[in-house]
Amino acid sequence: MQIDFHHGVTYVAARLAGFEHKAANTIAYSAQYVDDAINDGLIRFDNGALFSRMSSAHKMLDYRNFQELANYRVWIPFHFLPGNAGLKAGEDPDGKFIDKLICRPNSDVAQQMVQECIQKRHSPYGLHRLGITMHVYVDTWAHQGFAGVNHQVNEAKNLLDENGKPDYNLMDRLQNYFVSEAFPLGHGAVLSHPDRPFLSWGYINGRGEKIIRNNPKDFLEAADQMCKAMQRYLAGDPDAIVPGLPEPDKTLIDVLLRNITDNSGSVRHQKWLDAIAQGKFSFGKADVTYIPKGKDSWKHTALGTEDLVERENEIFPYHSNFLASDWKLFHDALQSHHFYIVHDLLPRYGICVA
Repeated sequence: MQIDFHHGVTYVAARLAGFEHKAANTIAYSAQYVDDAINDGLIRFDNGALFSRMSSAHKMLDYRNFQELANYRVWIPFHFLPGNAGLKAGEDPDGKFIDKLICRPNSDVAQQMVQECIQKRHSPYGLHRLGITMHVYVDTWAHQGFAGVNHQVNEAKNLLDENGKPDYNLMDRLQNYFVSEAFPLGHGAVLSHPDRPFLSWGYINGRGEKIIRNNPKDFLEAADQMCKAMQRYLAGDPDAIVPGLPEPDKTLIDVLLRNITDNSGSVRHQKWLDAIAQGKFSFGKADVTYIPKGKDSWKHTALGTEDLVERENEIFPYHSNFLASDWKLFHDALQSHHFYIVHDLLPRYGICVA
């Protein structure tokens, strides 16, 4: 999914779940920042203090950038959560290890991840982790059928349009787009098709299976389940019976998912922000923005830097409010999420990844 869903729809779902503007803003910013946190390593301060952070994405989220094994540290825990074929912990799907790694919508793995987030809601970075968790959760719908490793299961041949007919326009683009060593990890083979809300499309996967996808239907289900997850978070009960999206709002979300058809994710994002500002949803008007870097960004507030690109060996001025800054708390949540997924959750399903 792209910024229109990860930020815009996440904000809407958070408000409809019952969060007030400030908390919903934190959740939505965190959800989108998963795609924009491309730097890792040490932050050095002028008083000798240090802060270590990890990245959750790569430059431009370009699906060609998969040459290094280390990249798997990003794709599996943050973008392609293994689905274990939808089975519960202790159950193994037929086939090979790759069948455990393939992403599945609302899998038991994904539901356990959400439960853990709810149980840890009292952490100082609880809302930031909720945003990160919601990013990974909804991506299980968009990225279903793909795995965050280099494997032929991700190959997409004979791209199909919404009528199940060959999409020759896309096939021509693919011929010039990929470099051999990058293919086929994640859903690079189909460009951004899985991430565009308005598309209905299909493909023949690396196993010769015909896959038909209905993004508007899948994305609406993801939005509803995300709202339910956040309602359970507010209730403090991962098993609470909750209503999900109110019906009039759900209908409007469906209309917007289907009818905002710009290819640019940022253009679609602005249209969602406009709908929010115009008070089209039942929670009323709200002014929502997203600034990932530079002036007024979380990073700027925490480190005092307006640079769009980090400089090597930079020393930042330390301020006492750094420890409570959104940027620092986001990175705390990122590391907490990563450790939980890799070392606690996936091993229960017999999945060992780096």
